[in-house]
Amino acid sequence: MSEDTTKHEFQAEVSQLLDIVINSLYTDREIFVRELVSNASDALEKMRHTSLTEKQVHQPDRELQIEITTDEEAGTITFQDAGIGMTREELEQNLGTIAHSGSKQFVKAMAEKDQKESGLIGQFGVGFYSAFMVGDKVEVFSRSWKPESENLVWTSDGKTGYTIDTVDEEVDRGSKIVVHIREDFKEYATTEKLKSILQNYSSFVSFPLLLGEDRINTVEALWRKRKKEITAEEYTEFYKFTSNAFDDPRFTMHFQASEPIELNALLFVPEQNTELFGFGQMESGVSLYCKNVLIDAKPEGLLPEWLRFLRGVIDSADIPLNISRESMQDSTLVRKIGQVITKRFIKFLDGEAKNETEKYNDFYAKFGRFLKEGVVIDHDNREKIAGLIRFESSMTEKGETTSFADYLTKAKEDQDKIYYLIGPDRATIESGPYLEAFKARGLEVIFLFDQVDEYLVQHLGEFDGKQLLAANSGGIDLDDDPAAEAEGDSLAEDDITALTEFLTEEFGDRVEKVTASKRLIGSPVAALTPENGMNAQMRGMMRAMNPEEAAPPVKVDFEINPRHELIKNLAAVRESDPETAKMVAAHLFDNALLDAGLLEDRKDLISRGFDLLGAVLKR
Repeated sequence: MSEDTTKHEFQAEVSQLLDIVINSLYTDREIFVRELVSNASDALEKMRHTSLTEKQVHQPDRELQIEITTDEEAGTITFQDAGIGMTREELEQNLGTIAHSGSKQFVKAMAEKDQKESGLIGQFGVGFYSAFMVGDKVEVFSRSWKPESENLVWTSDGKTGYTIDTVDEEVDRGSKIVVHIREDFKEYATTEKLKSILQNYSSFVSFPLLLGEDRINTVEALWRKRKKEITAEEYTEFYKFTSNAFDDPRFTMHFQASEPIELNALLFVPEQNTELFGFGQMESGVSLYCKNVLIDAKPEGLLPEWLRFLRGVIDSADIPLNISRESMQDSTLVRKIGQVITKRFIKFLDGEAKNETEKYNDFYAKFGRFLKEGVVIDHDNREKIAGLIRFESSMTEKGETTSFADYLTKAKEDQDKIYYLIGPDRATIESGPYLEAFKARGLEVIFLFDQVDEYLVQHLGEFDGKQLLAANSGGIDLDDDPAAEAEGDSLAEDDITALTEFLTEEFGDRVEKVTASKRLIGSPVAALTPENGMNAQMRGMMRAMNPEEAAPPVKVDFEINPRHELIKNLAAVRESDPETAKMVAAHLFDNALLDAGLLEDRKDLISRGFDLLGAVLKR
């Protein structure tokens, strides 16, 4: 040691602190590269600001960049920046943190909390010490920006303490960190390994990042630039680079905010939904950065599951660089970021739906399933996502879609329900008996064709305070509108009572009740889902979830149309030929179940049809 050497001993808690930093704070040992590059970038940023305010700066023409070199034979990696550098006092304060009072606070906090508590990570400046995860010695050569400053070297093995000494040779402004790699981690001292790590974590560092003579960060961090400075072609190239994609993005959302969280987000919707091609569930493609430095390429819990189709980057300067993957989902800050981005993306899609309707409809045709999933699982944003849902209805042409908001603009003044029907296709829904009364009264009915739509309406429940109600539900109270009634005379009240009693007895526990219908116009009968009953879609879901268990017996509300000739004839034959009346009643019932999607065994329907034909031919 020279006479200028100062030796510092670590305090008693050092071994405990280093154990936390090396074994608990970081998940991957390669993180040390990211940490040292990030520190170098911060030093360069400080130098850039200092050069604007100070008249005299050591080596004012030195280029602001980061240079990394390896020596495989010696087993060293050198990180050199042209940043602000450090004086002797700053070396003690900044790199002596583990012998500083802050270390006691850190150790105490980590002892009192779960060691993966994200709120503590990053508060005590311990990122530099990640170098000791792979190194048995670290040297920091530094020269401050201040004129007449010393040429210094800080040296430590991470165990016994550290020294600060002057060096005879001239040290360039900034810091040069030399990590002496332990024998069991020598792979990190190879150019190939180091290049891979740098490309993964540090591709978007703001300053030139050189590994030997090769520049690593050749693509700009577009998310930190102003939108008006970026061309559509640059957005497309960035999307392809970050997503390893060959297609062009369908939508691009560039979002920047400073309050309540500093955020820069650049998100893309891809052209294709690969889940439609049977490639399995898409994985999230949004990476999390902190000031251009990668935190996690696939952060769990950042965005809700239904947004897994998004690609791009979210950058927040408020996130601690060394937050661990395990603590990501427990981080209040990360959850807040996810909430902000989710709300902004929903707002973005709403704007596209209004301003670029055709483009949005094409997006919805391919990605609508994700939005429906969002309605089901994202309680906080349920109604806003529901506003993005599109569907056909009884008042649209085939292939033309509308929305819940549009539906309400066409609703009757006193209408407090939103009516819908679920079926395999439009033709099936329109051929059933359930639309008749609604069409006659000018009430719009939403058509839903997707298997997941039952989940959608069950979880949504209402929109803008209006209850969603299936048009094939029993107990719907429609107004008495003479113009909406079937033509012809109705059965007398006594005949209706006698016929409904007869049918109630015939159908037994397969019906909740049999009533004369106000809703039927052209159809003779209809099977309706009773209150708290199970419709066809719910029964299908139960069978899918519990294939080994038998579904409960079908039970419906049965309505008859007392103006229909078939019902009038049935009432007449009930007394003159009760056996034929029973056969016709059973056939009507099965046909009604067939219309409702509730007929699970068609053998009786077919055989009874033959019997009826035979009975007719005998007459």
